Amino acid sequence: MAIVKMQKLSICANKKNRKAILETLQNLGIMEVFTEGIEDEDLKVTDTLSARTKYEKRAESYDRVLKLLSIYAPDKKKGGLFAGRDEISRADVDRIVQNRRMYNQDTVQIIRDEKEITECQGQIVKDRNQIESLVPWQKLGVPMNTEGTKSTAVFIGTLPEDATDASLYAAASKELPEPVCVSAEVLSSGNEQTCVSVVCLKRDAAKVEENLRAIGFARPAQVVEDVPSAVTISLEQDIEAQEKRIDELKADICSYAGKRGDYRIAADYYRTRAEKYKLLGTIPQSKSSFFLEGWVPADKAERVEKLLTENYGALVEKEEVRENEVEPTILHNNRFSQAAEGVLASYGLPQHGRVDPTFIMSIFYVIFFGMMLSDAGYGIIMFVGCAILLKKFPKMAEGTKKMMQLFFWCGLSTTFWGIMYGGFFGDAIEVVAKTFFGHTGGKILKPLWFEPLTDPMRLLIWCMLFGVIHLYVGLGIKGYQSLKDGDVVAFVCDILAWYAFLTGLILMLVPSSLFASISGMEIQFPAFVGILAKGLTIAGLAIILVMSGRDRKNWAIRIAVGAYDIYGVTGWLSDVLSYSRLLALGLATGVIGSVINMMGSMFGGGVIGAILFVVIFALGHTLNIGINALGAYVHTNRLQYVEFFGKFYEAGGKPFIPFQNANKYVEVKEER
Repeated sequence: MAIVKMQKLSICANKKNRKAILETLQNLGIMEVFTEGIEDEDLKVTDTLSARTKYEKRAESYDRVLKLLSIYAPDKKKGGLFAGRDEISRADVDRIVQNRRMYNQDTVQIIRDEKEITECQGQIVKDRNQIESLVPWQKLGVPMNTEGTKSTAVFIGTLPEDATDASLYAAASKELPEPVCVSAEVLSSGNEQTCVSVVCLKRDAAKVEENLRAIGFARPAQVVEDVPSAVTISLEQDIEAQEKRIDELKADICSYAGKRGDYRIAADYYRTRAEKYKLLGTIPQSKSSFFLEGWVPADKAERVEKLLTENYGALVEKEEVRENEVEPTILHNNRFSQAAEGVLASYGLPQHGRVDPTFIMSIFYVIFFGMMLSDAGYGIIMFVGCAILLKKFPKMAEGTKKMMQLFFWCGLSTTFWGIMYGGFFGDAIEVVAKTFFGHTGGKILKPLWFEPLTDPMRLLIWCMLFGVIHLYVGLGIKGYQSLKDGDVVAFVCDILAWYAFLTGLILMLVPSSLFASISGMEIQFPAFVGILAKGLTIAGLAIILVMSGRDRKNWAIRIAVGAYDIYGVTGWLSDVLSYSRLLALGLATGVIGSVINMMGSMFGGGVIGAILFVVIFALGHTLNIGINALGAYVHTNRLQYVEFFGKFYEAGGKPFIPFQNANKYVEVKEER
């Protein structure tokens, strides 16, 4: 409805008060501060990077601690996405600041515990991998690095192929002198390798090794200095000890869960200080004073001026907007329309002096969304669900809250159009009545208007009509802006001429045979309406042809520009046809819902049939409402962004970003 008027302030104050003034402005959160326009070679800035980095790291450490607590000691009281920030008092912040060293030590200990947990988990993985590697060697009764005794040689290793004790003995003792003194044992076989152990006299060691090499013998890549079975037991004991230590460390981390709220306050405190030092590092200052500029809502400028002058002796002056300077935009709408401000902001904010279309857009947005989803059952779920969330989580983030409010209104609209079209979870009432109660008396829930599935062309005509109204309103807003700017010629030539031209064409189209063949309706106007239609068309056409290029002195170019603009009527036709998506998505919702109900009723009316119907009904309609609600959201946005805004809207506004507390977890309730 309106854009909040902004006031630019210039502040000069004693340097000793700069931190206090910045903290005051930060706590107020109503001023967008900047320093780029202040240029003077005698003014310097302070390097605050070190302090800023220190506070950022502190905030990050608290964020990390809170994340760890959410893993090891989940907070069941939090409501996730919808919970919003906890409300605290300034006294709570002061208490945390006084005890910040203790809390900082807590973060160090918790992070140290988490690091040790990671190390223990890594050791467990290492132990388990080693146990797995020792599984094939469990039958070995000596350490794997054993090479023999004074009179014997031991060969412990692997072969690439399967072997038996006999084949291994034969291969190892090949060409040895009698008596043959060789002991060969296959320890395990599998995974494309065979683990073996061979013992022989030292006099035969060279020949035995040569024989073993011939069949692919290789020493193991990793060996243990003890019997594998004993090492395995030791590793299992180490795993048990590591797991016990992990439990102790987790318990230690969980012991800090009671301070979770204090850690949130501390995290936001350090994050806020980092933001203050970030700004502090850009402030121009002399030896005794510093300078700031900023934007505040005009109705709050006196409050800021009084606060700074009385408490800190600052000099505060109201400044005029410089040339090419863009004022930040704050939208001000009623409770219904403010829910759609996020939709407008996603496209782009309006500049000061231009029209804020949020109120008008929000009306069409809610209507079109409801027409696209168009099922009373889905609408009830949507608006009741949003109402419950808004009631249960009153402190949810502002953006999330507006989105929930928007879907609340869209849910009401969906319910309304569902009743008008006679849709309640598709045709669920009729299917249930027929399948489980033997009802054959026709439709139970009758539409208050008409049923789109049986008369789609009628709905198409209405969708086109709504589209024309939507586009006409957009053109009207452009005309209002022209009158506001004092450009009467533009209003007549660019607005009224197009209204006349388009209205005349529509009045000539409606009684035509073409329209009758498409709509199935024959509409006849009195003779004077036909004359009026032709007059409007010709008058609008002439004005557009002559005046569209009125800024050109060459009449040939001027007429060419006018002719090109007249060709733009095809764009209007394309825009009007775009509103057929209201029909398409509305029909899709109803058809898919009916198919789901039909699938659920295929199992008959018994107990088993009822159970299967409920399962298919729940799953199918959950999927349907999700897909079609998303489709309605996307295509409703498109109708606003492309068709509606394309007729008048010029974005370019800059969002208002106040210098405020960088609160992620808590909201400080200031005492007034």
